[in-house]
Amino acid sequence: MAKAAPAEQLRLLDLQAVDGRLKALDGQAKVLREDPRLADLATGLAVAESDLAVLTSEVADIRRELTRFEDEVAQVTQRIIRDETKLNSGTGLSKDLVALQQDIESLTRRRSTLEDGELEAMEKADDAAGRRAAQQELVDDMRGVLAGVQAELGEKLAALSAERDAAVAERAALAATFEPGLLAVYERTLGRYGVGAARLFHGTSEGSGMQLSPGDLADIRGAAADDVVFCPDSGVILVRSPEWS
Repeated sequence: MAKAAPAEQLRLLDLQAVDGRLKALDGQAKVLREDPRLADLATGLAVAESDLAVLTSEVADIRRELTRFEDEVAQVTQRIIRDETKLNSGTGLSKDLVALQQDIESLTRRRSTLEDGELEAMEKADDAAGRRAAQQELVDDMRGVLAGVQAELGEKLAALSAERDAAVAERAALAATFEPGLLAVYERTLGRYGVGAARLFHGTSEGSGMQLSPGDLADIRGAAADDVVFCPDSGVILVRSPEWS
């Protein structure tokens, strides 16, 4: 059985207090890193960005369609101008002039159809651009909210990290004051059960929160004051004191 002076065992509670604080800080940091707002906002943003990509593609497609109409209108207009120039010159055979007149009429009808398509494409482009602008604004807003939450959590995590660094330094200084054998027992118990030491307070193990059975309590009370005893339920070191009997 491991042994240590009662006063030395009592100081284990100071070390446990620091370890408890470290555990609490790690728990708080875990809660911050897993803040449900992050997942919800990230999921919502991903959907919004996907919708934005669809709208962006739609705008590009409509603009290509509009450009095609504009190009075709320009080409047809150039042909009309060329034919009208020939027709107005009055040169050529009569049948050729009639053919030019018919071609001009056909091209004019074609231009009218294309211009209708161009106008429709312009209206569709304006509508799609408006919807895309609204979606972009939504995405920007969501990105801003997410960035704000990330900044808020980042500040809190930084504060916890600084507090944890201070606690780690405090623990290292405190641990260095213990006899290596007792410290090794404590560290092993801490690693196994998550708690290294707890009080035996009026027959209750603060390691398990349970009242010890009469038999276990008798065994512990029968142990020498410098014996390191353990909670039969939780496995942690039980620190005794006459004041807590």
